[in-house]
Amino acid sequence: MRANHPSPARRRTALGLSLAALAAAATTGAGPATAAPGKAPAAPAPACSAAYRIEQKLSTGTTWRMCWRYDTKAGLVLEDISYQPKGETAPVKVLASARLGQIDVPYDDGSVEYDDLTGFGFAQGLVNLAPAECPGGTIKTVKVQDAFYSDNPNIKGLCATTRARGHAYRMQADTGNRVYQEQGKDLLLYTVNKVGWYEYITEWRFQDDGLISMNVGATGSLSPGDYDAGDGRGWPIGKGARSYATSHSHNVFWKLDFALDGSRKNHVEQYDSQVSPPARGRQAPTNKTTRTNVTKELAGDAKNMRWWRVVSDTGKNKDGHARSYEIVQGATAKYPGRGFTRHDVYFTEYTPCEQFASNNPGCASGHPQSVDRFVDGQTLTRPVVWVNVGFHHVARDEDQQPMPVHWQGFSLAPRDVTAMNPLTPPALAGENGQPRPRS
Repeated sequence: MRANHPSPARRRTALGLSLAALAAAATTGAGPATAAPGKAPAAPAPACSAAYRIEQKLSTGTTWRMCWRYDTKAGLVLEDISYQPKGETAPVKVLASARLGQIDVPYDDGSVEYDDLTGFGFAQGLVNLAPAECPGGTIKTVKVQDAFYSDNPNIKGLCATTRARGHAYRMQADTGNRVYQEQGKDLLLYTVNKVGWYEYITEWRFQDDGLISMNVGATGSLSPGDYDAGDGRGWPIGKGARSYATSHSHNVFWKLDFALDGSRKNHVEQYDSQVSPPARGRQAPTNKTTRTNVTKELAGDAKNMRWWRVVSDTGKNKDGHARSYEIVQGATAKYPGRGFTRHDVYFTEYTPCEQFASNNPGCASGHPQSVDRFVDGQTLTRPVVWVNVGFHHVARDEDQQPMPVHWQGFSLAPRDVTAMNPLTPPALAGENGQPRPRS
């Protein structure tokens, strides 16, 4: 898969973009920018025209609203994202902006390393989707400057659909054999971007219970020019042990700008739990969880029983608890070869030109060019979250042909956004707090 880049002619086009155009793309793209944020108890309607607005009420009663645009480097950008479950009289603003921040692909033999977003035409590789690829949904047209795989800049490339995910919950009553259950529904958005032999499926899943999942799936083909690896740096594909496909890493970054309850002045908390041996008179070990306020920029490492949440400074749920979203780490294989890939999550103070996790093109000369160097001790007043999820791809016979999708990603889970499960059935609506005996 070494040919993880456009053809030489297309590569020259991608690399020949001026810094001025790159800086402009960060704020313009193919769709309109959102309005300036402000402190408000409820999210207003998305600040974009109908063509760039997504509003979906799911069958379970939850409504998601957002705007989209297409950036000339990052690809799909979602903005002004709000969530309104049944029982909430107004939408709850969650994110001002969410998008990819980089896909870094170093090869195990040290021959090459690709920055697919900023250097190798990820956005220009958006491809048309057939109706069968967006079952039950709508394929939106995206205008792509210098599209690589179409003579027409208008690409039918954004699928918006809904999908069942199985049980949202199940609970059997104490008596009477009554079962409470709900089948969950999701709003699903995705694009496919072709970069050389790879095809990246960028998926955004918005669940009816408020959870947001972000995943990138790599598929396509193993590069026919990359069967020259040696032992320990590749895997034999095909007959015998002659052709070794070169192993490599996919380091995918996401960039999230929160705006909980309409304000971007949120704060970050880190939680760690420590298990100790059983105390005298106790049957089991004890487990104590401590909170640390993250007041300055941080390059964070996931550990057992460690997690972070972004907390609203302005909004509370009906129980009087501050609304927040928890970062739920996905499976990862961190790549230790670069400073910017050595950590799982970065919290940085908002700086307009800091748009990409590596080879960031938009800042002035002398400004740090990677997310690890963005972390320089500033106080967090408007935190931006960068999440890094790595995958070490050691090819296998089953990767041909075509290559099955391999996924990497993470989730944002609502924590105290609503006072109860947003899908609670009416019969259980009074059971907020310690459950009462049921008949």
